[in-house]
This record gives sequence, structure tokens and C-alpha cells, in this order.
Amino acid sequence: MLPGRARGLHLTEEGVRQAEAAARRIARLPRVAAVYASPLERARETAAAIARVRRLAVRVMPGLTEVDVGEWVGRSLARLRRRAEWRLVQRHPSGFRFPGGESFAEMQARVASAVADLAARHRGGTVVAVSHADPIKAAVAHAVGAPLDLFQRIAIAPASITAIVYRPEGPLVLTVNSVSGDLDGLLR
Repeated sequence: MLPGRARGLHLTEEGVRQAEAAARRIARLPRVAAVYASPLERARETAAAIARVRRLAVRVMPGLTEVDVGEWVGRSLARLRRRAEWRLVQRHPSGFRFPGGESFAEMQARVASAVADLAARHRGGTVVAVSHADPIKAAVAHAVGAPLDLFQRIAIAPASITAIVYRPEGPLVLTVNSVSGDLDGLLR
């Protein structure tokens, strides 16, 4: 099922376990200034596990929300994959708009703007921003200057960690889709 922005979708037991594992890994980072989350429940619950360990409040940021898949919310992925539009979603996402929803280009612009706002608000600080796979992939593509049409080549697992430093000379991607191990390499 394609969840999109459907409300009322909470973390499963496995999702809670993954969120807690991510929180333990992030807990080792010094000086986390803030924890932000998409307004969707599953992202807020993941952010809450991280914030609890850091003794911070979760701040909701609408710009981090999932792509608006419009009329495709709740539809079977198996059925959607059989549609001609699915090829566009995979091969030419920059030219696709979800029926009744947003385009990938709009989503990327929204997420890039939200991340730039966080970087400006917390200049020099470490910020945790909990979002969803497609927005994270779009942020990574934007950071490395990859065309949006290549963002589907980036894998983002649930509760994985992607780290990007926003510097005056441009973003520096430190890690993408990290699902295990320590983050000590990010501290150097």
C-alpha cells in the first residue's frame, strides 16, 4: 500500500525498535541543537524516540512531510506498478505529478527550502530532521547536485540516518542510508 500522507499510521513494533536504535546511535553525537519532524504520526513517533534521549522537544516542520501522492493514497503498490505512469515515477520523476497531489519537483523544492531554513536557524549546530524516504532522497539529490530524475537510484531504509553538512561553500554529504554501526566518523 502507498501510505502517502494518510493520517493515523503509527509505527509498528518493528518501527519502534528501529526508531529506538536510531535514537541510541544519534545519542552519541554531541550538541544536537534540535529535533524536527514531519507532521505525520510515524515521523513524529520516530523523532520522539530521538528527542527523548536528547531531552529535547520535537518541533513539527510541515516542509519535511511526505510527498503528496493525491489520489494514489492507500492504493496497492502491486497495482500501481502495472500503470503506465509508474514508469514515469521511476524513470522521469521530474515530469510527473501525482493525480490530485504534488509533483516531485515541488516536493524537492519544499524539502530543500525546509532544510535550508533549518541550516540557517541552527547555523553551525547539529539538527535532526525526521522525514520520509522520497523527501530524504530528494534532499540528498539536491545536496549533491544530481538531477531529480536520478533520485530514485538512492535507497533510504526506515529509520536510517543520512547526514549532510550545510556549509557556506555548499553541502557536504557525510553518509546516506546508514542503518547500523556508530556515527563516530561524522564527528571528525
